Amino acid sequence: MSEDVSRYLRNIPSMDKILSLEWVQDYYPMIGRKAVKSLIESVLDDWRLSMLSGEIKEVDIERLMSDVKRTLEKSSKKSMRPVINATGVIVHTNLGRSCLADEAIAAVHDASRCYTNLEYDLEAGKRGHRYDHVEWLLCQLTGAEAALVVNNNASAVLMCLTALASDGEIIISRGELIEIGESFRIPDIMALSGAKMVEVGTTNRTHLYDYERAITEETRLILKVHPSNYRIVGFHSEVGREDLTNLAHSRGLLVMEDLGSGTLVDLSTYELKGEPTIGQCIKDGVDIVTFSGDKLLGGPQIGGIVGKKDIISKLKKHPMLRALRVDKMTLAALEATLRIYLREEHSKIPTLAMLMADPKDLKMRAANLANSLRESLRSEEGWNIDVIEVKDVVGGGAFPDDELSGFGVAIAPPEEIGPSKFAAFLRQLEPSVIANVDQERVILHVRTMRPGEDDLLISKAETWRNI
Repeated sequence: MSEDVSRYLRNIPSMDKILSLEWVQDYYPMIGRKAVKSLIESVLDDWRLSMLSGEIKEVDIERLMSDVKRTLEKSSKKSMRPVINATGVIVHTNLGRSCLADEAIAAVHDASRCYTNLEYDLEAGKRGHRYDHVEWLLCQLTGAEAALVVNNNASAVLMCLTALASDGEIIISRGELIEIGESFRIPDIMALSGAKMVEVGTTNRTHLYDYERAITEETRLILKVHPSNYRIVGFHSEVGREDLTNLAHSRGLLVMEDLGSGTLVDLSTYELKGEPTIGQCIKDGVDIVTFSGDKLLGGPQIGGIVGKKDIISKLKKHPMLRALRVDKMTLAALEATLRIYLREEHSKIPTLAMLMADPKDLKMRAANLANSLRESLRSEEGWNIDVIEVKDVVGGGAFPDDELSGFGVAIAPPEEIGPSKFAAFLRQLEPSVIANVDQERVILHVRTMRPGEDDLLISKAETWRNI
């Protein structure tokens, strides 16, 4: 170490000196003195390493203190915070997918603040089963004989394949060997389950005889995977559920379908076609169906499994269930959500309300938001605000080739600010606003903004001048 570097290192303030600063001590009530000291030490270590490597030549006290303050400020805020989704993507995976209905939120609050009868039979006065709270609801809504829930759909698929076919073969069409987000690949899940994958057909065309020829004494089930996040168009064919189930059942085999997203209501009346309902799959003879809870269903994150009673009974006894089970708050939210479906009050579920939104209402809402923002931001100051037509999407891998006609507010900030800087500023607000940048404008899609969030945005518009 050179003498200059050694001298510069000695110029770094001591920990005691930094901890004695009044503005540093202000962070004690938020994150505790021990954490404050640890965070400061990490900043000082980074500076020492940078000086030893020659990246930093001398100690700039103002810059060092700025690094300390930025680190403490970041750590003093909750990492997971509410955001306003102005992207037009309804089931936005990066933003937590579906928002819960008010009734589901209340149910989670009640379940979390006190003891519950999670696994206690109040009538019999003895231990019960946690899945009883939602099983009958799922059966009522889908027409299935029995039901079970685990912590997500990937778990549901893995558990079913492991419990039902780990000692044999699973037949699947090559056109359904999909990958959905974060490298969740059907072939990998099959390999993990211990079952042998047997591919049939081609990427774009699979026929009934392809399945029939592949059946052997080792075949345990036929797996059908709904291609939620893509579509094959043109020269394409696949085998219908009824033909597939008739073939399988004539050979004593099971048919399982992974819907990926999964919906309880027919959305074709809202110009969204191609997604079968869970109930339709059961009606077509599918033995076991898996689906997500926090996508089109609009509930908490779960992996739903519905189907034949004897199959579900086998799954309930499988040791893997213990590792994949859901907690009381998740079950409370799911039960409340399913009860809304039972009453057919679909508009109370935020995801469905957004899907069903009338473009005329969206246009009026966008106009009201734009007018209010114009009152705070004058055009002579360089702000230009317009109502524009936009295309919204379902998201979450559902309806990949469908768009929803909507409206948004296009904001062109002053030239010295620019759209990228303005979008970054919006992300730092409380709550953060996540919007789209298109050419020279920031676009706010009103469809995905929750009730009351327009007013929150308007209340902060005056601060935009300070960017």
